[in-house]
Amino acid sequence: MSTAEALLQAREVSDMRRARYAKRKVVNLVALVLSLSAMAFGLFWLFWILYETIRLGTAGLSWAAFTQMTPPPNDVGGLANAIYGSFVMVALATFVGTPIGVMAGIYLAEFEPKSWLASVTRFVNDILLSAPSIVIGLFVYAVVVTRFKSFSAYAGIMALTLIVIPVVVRTTENMLQLVPPGLREAAYALGAPKWKVIMSVTMRAARAGVVTGILLAVARIAGETAPLLFTALSNQFWTSSLSEPMASLPVTIFKFAMSPYENWQQLAWAGVFMITLAVLGLNILARVLTRSKL
Repeated sequence: MSTAEALLQAREVSDMRRARYAKRKVVNLVALVLSLSAMAFGLFWLFWILYETIRLGTAGLSWAAFTQMTPPPNDVGGLANAIYGSFVMVALATFVGTPIGVMAGIYLAEFEPKSWLASVTRFVNDILLSAPSIVIGLFVYAVVVTRFKSFSAYAGIMALTLIVIPVVVRTTENMLQLVPPGLREAAYALGAPKWKVIMSVTMRAARAGVVTGILLAVARIAGETAPLLFTALSNQFWTSSLSEPMASLPVTIFKFAMSPYENWQQLAWAGVFMITLAVLGLNILARVLTRSKL
């Protein structure tokens, strides 16, 4: 091959590379524009929702909203009983569901990860994790409410607990599986028993992720309406008895937002603003915990 032919061939190869580079650049530009457009579309609706929530929610906020009971139509009142009811039911559901979920996650990740019982547990947990909350509410209604012939906060707590458990189980198992096997082997080599390895090594290494899963579960149940409609129902008055119907913020928001009364609608937006701030705070806390050690 002569020098001229070699130069021509090299030029052809260079032209082909430039054509490929130009094509890839165009494809990259199109993909980038589509990605940014999709992001902008989603952010537009998100910021619009946040703007309307802040605008209408702050307009309905007042000292009475935190201190007075839910009012009758066209009267002054607040959301004190609904705030208290939501706090009690969410707190008790978290208190009951968290230990069960964490212990189940530890069993699936550390003791029998490949046994038939673990496979069945994962299958049932995935069903509960993907089941609509209204299905869980109907289940608790059929099992508890119809049997005892009464709506109650106990039934609401049970429904919320069934939502918390699968989230905590899945998060705990996944976080424990991310712990390097070398940490376990080093602890076993030092003569530590299995329970000590789990409590002092694997759980300590994964606790930030586990706590994050718990906070996300709390954030999920804090805004659930459907399960509480069939279980705790609602109550216009203050009640601390768990055996009676109890008010909650999501159900109160649902009732007030659907009403034609202006004062109820203002309180509904105030409740939406409160739940939004609570869920946003929990999500920010979860992000902080994932980036720092407890």
